[in-house]
Amino acid sequence: MCGIVGYIGDKEALPVLIDGLKHLEYRGYDSAGVAILGEDLKIVKTRGRIKDLEAKLKNSNLKGKIGIGHTRWATHGAPNDENAHPHFSESKNIVIVHNGIIENYLELKKMLINEGHTFRSETDTEVIAYLIESFYDGDLLLAVKKAVNMLEGSFALGVMSKDEKDRFIAVRKDSPLVVGLGKGENFIASDIPALLSYTRNIIILENGDIAEIRKDKVNLFDLSLNPVKRDVQKITWSVDDAKKGGFKHYMLKEIFEEPQVIREAMRGRVKDGKIEVPELNFAKKFLNEINKIYFVACGTAYHAGVVGKYLAENFLRITAEAEVASEFRYRDPVIDKKTLVFVISQSGETADTLAALRLAKSKGAKTIGIVNVVGSSAAREVDSVVYINAGPEIAVASTKAYVAQVEVIALSILYLAKLSDKLTEKEERLFASAFEGLPEKAEKILKQSDSVAEFAATTKTIEETFYIGRNLDYALSLEGALKLKEISYVHAEGYPAGELKHGPLALVTPKSLVIAIDTYSPLREKTLSNIKEVKARGGKVLAVASEGYQKIEEVADKVFYVPKVADELSPVISVIPLQLLAYYVAESRGLDIDKPRNLAKSVTVE
Repeated sequence: MCGIVGYIGDKEALPVLIDGLKHLEYRGYDSAGVAILGEDLKIVKTRGRIKDLEAKLKNSNLKGKIGIGHTRWATHGAPNDENAHPHFSESKNIVIVHNGIIENYLELKKMLINEGHTFRSETDTEVIAYLIESFYDGDLLLAVKKAVNMLEGSFALGVMSKDEKDRFIAVRKDSPLVVGLGKGENFIASDIPALLSYTRNIIILENGDIAEIRKDKVNLFDLSLNPVKRDVQKITWSVDDAKKGGFKHYMLKEIFEEPQVIREAMRGRVKDGKIEVPELNFAKKFLNEINKIYFVACGTAYHAGVVGKYLAENFLRITAEAEVASEFRYRDPVIDKKTLVFVISQSGETADTLAALRLAKSKGAKTIGIVNVVGSSAAREVDSVVYINAGPEIAVASTKAYVAQVEVIALSILYLAKLSDKLTEKEERLFASAFEGLPEKAEKILKQSDSVAEFAATTKTIEETFYIGRNLDYALSLEGALKLKEISYVHAEGYPAGELKHGPLALVTPKSLVIAIDTYSPLREKTLSNIKEVKARGGKVLAVASEGYQKIEEVADKVFYVPKVADELSPVISVIPLQLLAYYVAESRGLDIDKPRNLAKSVTVE
């Protein structure tokens, strides 16, 4: 989710690059930099904001009519000046900016080190620059082609050579990149807002496209350098609309990004029927000695931890608890050297979660961080960190980060089960295949978003909302209720469906809405009975069920079907209709969805 810009034309490149980067700030970043090719090829980059980069540029006298720029959201290596982009090749004749993750960068780096090369940064990006240079023989396009055909993973690239001042090269594979067409000038960017001050004529590159960008023309090729053609689109959006990708709100945009987020979270971790989470290199002896697992977090992350609790007990056969960090830190939990603590935080800076982490470490526990922000406090302080790779979230209400947290927790639990001989090879292959099918199934759900919007429009008179489910569906009910509370200000609570008769059923009236989540197949019929109890009291029921379970239509007022998936992975995608429902209810009430009242994105104080 970094930001790339590139320019070639008759203007000075630097102001264009800085302006483009500023229009990409909404994507989130931890460092920024530019490379300009004038009399020489020079880079200026820094950790921090674009204003810090501008301060560094004041006395640089950086001039040239061709350049590339970047805002970085760290995935490999801490946020610092050295790891910031752009990156030079070893001789400093090639320079590169990169979005994405190179899955095989370690093996490529080892190969290059064995050949005698020395690296300056911790990034996967630098490997690409070195590879391109190793193939360079006067033709940058050919060198890029040879290098990218060795890469595995996702990438959008902008590449310049000191010896070729009349062009630069761009490549797209699984990371967005667009080309802007001007008069006597052309551009690249990772998103359209960076270009709207200069052109409305855009080519959206497709996977496998390589673009040769000159000031008077753009040539497009596939990965074998066969020419290809792409349509030119005329953009009529405003800059603000463009930032949201044409969506009305960031929250909706982020929900629709979830299929790609699911892909990125498993990238390099699911391959050839194997599940690998190399960050968790625990000894089998330690895993066999663990006698307690805690999942500690706040808010939405806590709900991801509830999913983790069920999965840990199921696959590891170890007692597990999900704990609210603000409570966990103020009691004396039973923790020792045989305790494993998962600390879950999107930002890695949540105050109560950090305090709980420090408490756990002080008592000798082994800690694992499930974190989005590279180099954050939680990421630095845990024993092992597994990044969720969700990219920045702009909306206050978390959506795509929750999906990635649940997915990465599931991957981690299954990997630990594998290490401790509690997951067979056959089971591993089945789950690997199930993970690989999740993005397509998430896309299928999103294609039905209009039916959720239609249902939401019928809820304006609803005064109370109850979410019910059993086992993993109960974990989903907690998150569904929180989303509705956060952005629509409708009172909502999540309950275990079996607890209805122990109190909540007294609140069900014809003015109540009950969201029944019934995707967990072992308890499907029991949840169906609970829905009947609600209907007997006049409550309105929206059910979320797995495809093929038509029986539920006999009792629910409306059923939203989600694709079938392994029960243990269902929370990754079954939460999507709940997120959409919260969004559309809030929209129908005309509320400020991205910035709900009284709430902040990251809670860094008690």
